[in-house]
Amino acid sequence: MAEVRKRVVEDTYNTSSIKVKEKKEKKKVTKKVEKKVEKDIEKKGLFVRFRIFCHGVKSEFEKVHWPSKKDMVKYSIATVFFIVFISVFFYLIDVIFALIQSLFA
Repeated sequence: MAEVRKRVVEDTYNTSSIKVKEKKEKKKVTKKVEKKVEKDIEKKGLFVRFRIFCHGVKSEFEKVHWPSKKDMVKYSIATVFFIVFISVFFYLIDVIFALIQSLFA
């Protein structure tokens, strides 16, 4: 068989240390922002917090990829066939074990 060799790319400018520093700085900034947002939300009233929650739910629902009707029909049929197949499989296993038990009992 042919041997596949991975190509090694050299980091001539040693950017790995820069990337690590950037990640640490981003973590610090995001933690500060999160703390500030949490404090601001805690100060607001119940109705405002509920509105923020509803806005977050709405934005998450917009990110969801809903399957089409055609896909749902396919998935439903596949699920029903899988359930029937598994049911018949376990029924046959049960019958086989019952026959084996009746032969030796």
